[in-house]
Parts: sequence; C-alpha cells; structure tokens
Amino acid sequence: MSGLKILGDSNSPEAPVPGTVTVTEAGAEGIRRFLKEQGAPAGSALRLGVKGGGCSGFSYVMKPAESSRADDVIIEAFGQRVFIDPKSFVLLQGITLDFKLGLMDAGFKFINPKASKTCGCGESFSL
Repeated sequence: MSGLKILGDSNSPEAPVPGTVTVTEAGAEGIRRFLKEQGAPAGSALRLGVKGGGCSGFSYVMKPAESSRADDVIIEAFGQRVFIDPKSFVLLQGITLDFKLGLMDAGFKFINPKASKTCGCGESFSL
C-alpha cells in the first residue's frame, strides 16, 4: 500500500484521501454482518477486488478471507480488515466503502470518484 494512509481507526471523521481506500464505520459494520452471514471463522477479513465484467466494465468482488497474501494491501478500520490484491488496488484507490440499512437501497455502497460510469445497481463501474 505504497504511501497509503489508513483511515477509520479513530472516532474523528476524516475526508477520503486520493490513493487510499476508506472504510466508513457503517462499512465496517457491513463487513461484520457480511462475514457472519457467510459463516466466516472468527478473525476473518473481507477480500475486496475487481474483475472484468458487469454492465459497466468492471465489477466489485467481495468474499471472506482467513488470511492475507504476501502482496495484499491491508486496510484496517473500526476493528475490521480488508485485503486487496495489488492489481485491484490500482482500480480501487480513492473509493469509500460504506454500508446502508433500510427497506430501500440497503447493502454495501461503493463511492468511487474515479468512476466515469456506474450501473444502476452500483456493483459495476468503468474508468
């Protein structure tokens, strides 16, 4: 995570910084919920990545991970860890991972200022 500033470890709100991946407090709670729903073992993290495809060119990929890989970028925020492979990290720099609860528009929200186009469901983007 060359030059990466880890955000989210304090109670003071901080604006996203270009070149980082920010996880909000609600995003960290969403990670907790996601890992529990997936039956991930205690101490697991979220593996966040990008793959080609989706209606806008790239799709976000999320799955539980028990351990990081040697070249992973590791984000720690509000007691949760996120592992990102270096290729995905290049495409994810500057995003904010948030989570919303409610009857409408519930789930993870990827706030990606570099995205030139996103799909209606928010699960894919193009640069």
